[in-house]
Amino acid sequence: MRFIHLMVIGALIVAAAVVYKIKFDSTLQAEQVGKLRSELRKEREAIAVLRAEWAKLQTPARLEELARRHLHLQPMAATQNGDFAQLPERPPQLPPAQTDPVGAMIEEVVPGAEPAATGSIAPQR
Repeated sequence: MRFIHLMVIGALIVAAAVVYKIKFDSTLQAEQVGKLRSELRKEREAIAVLRAEWAKLQTPARLEELARRHLHLQPMAATQNGDFAQLPERPPQLPPAQTDPVGAMIEEVVPGAEPAATGSIAPQR
């Protein structure tokens, strides 16, 4: 009987140790989750601040002021606009045989030669 009592007491001690270890591990995991949530919140706040700064930096009024200060541009005059009549004439179209400049170069290298088969498509005869 004493042996059984000692075994039960030993089992209770082992069970208590296992429960304590599980509790300690879960507490550690909960602290890590809390730290990660805190870091995530800080990163989201930083992203929000950066987006606000970006919106401020790209405002049209600010960009206009910077352009005026640093580029020394002049306002556009109404006479700078043109119409289609002032455009040069379109260049003449190439003859149909010369519309493919790469093909024309190949024909110059091997005049009248049949294209080599690549193996992926059967040659047509």
